[in-house]
Amino acid sequence: MSDARGLQIMFKNHTTLLKWHRLRRRMADPLFSAEVMAEGFKAGASMELDLRVRADGGFVVLHDKDLEGETSGHGIIAQKSLAELRGLRMKDGDRPLLTSEDLAAMLQSAHPDALLQFDMKDDYEAIGEKGIAHLAEHLQRISASVIVSAGSQELILAVKEKLPHLRRGIDPSDKLGNICKAGGWNAVEKELLADLRGPTEPETIYLYWPMLLDAAKAGLDMIALCHSEGKRVDAWTFTLKDPDGGFNDTEWTNFSALMALKPDQITTDEAPATERAWLRRMAD
Repeated sequence: MSDARGLQIMFKNHTTLLKWHRLRRRMADPLFSAEVMAEGFKAGASMELDLRVRADGGFVVLHDKDLEGETSGHGIIAQKSLAELRGLRMKDGDRPLLTSEDLAAMLQSAHPDALLQFDMKDDYEAIGEKGIAHLAEHLQRISASVIVSAGSQELILAVKEKLPHLRRGIDPSDKLGNICKAGGWNAVEKELLADLRGPTEPETIYLYWPMLLDAAKAGLDMIALCHSEGKRVDAWTFTLKDPDGGFNDTEWTNFSALMALKPDQITTDEAPATERAWLRRMAD
């Protein structure tokens, strides 16, 4: 069990991928690591990274809208040129920043099973036609390995219109959480169904895992609802507190309940450790 690769878990004839959150195979990996991404491409892993738009319409692999938290730079990313960003370093590991140009080059060597989620952190107003055109230019020959996701429905609609060959995903978790507080789970079911049948025509729905369990306890199987409409579900983000020790009792209760709902993918910062912990528990 020590050689678990952190790619997937099989349970009751259903395969659940373990997606590497922010290009981390394990929490000890540096944030947004090109080396880990290269390993994932060779292994056929599902991985996720965050993109922020630059001043020229291209993108850089960062989560925050400001440079201070993750890099040696200062200021708003959307106001920076490619040349300015090329001169900065990641705080985590003192490495150069990854750009969309770097990603396009690396994707050329991706394993056929590898999937890289581009989680767009800006909305369509910030990205605009220039950003969409940049994606089209750099991803036109490698669309099978990429899925573009966003909380912004307008952005995903623009991707659908301008880049119909790209796979698409939406994350309505925040919206559905607010709807639940105001109108209960029946209102959530109605809104989720509208999203599934809506104009973005998403392939994958990204949903916060505690919400999935809360809904199931209330009688709403959100994953089954998505599956009934032909959509895949990513449950985010489940990370073990003690990777070496495996699941504690609470984690095991939650994770086993989540697996019983048959998500297609679980986002985690500890993919190999999660697979090992699962295999240990199932062998007991």
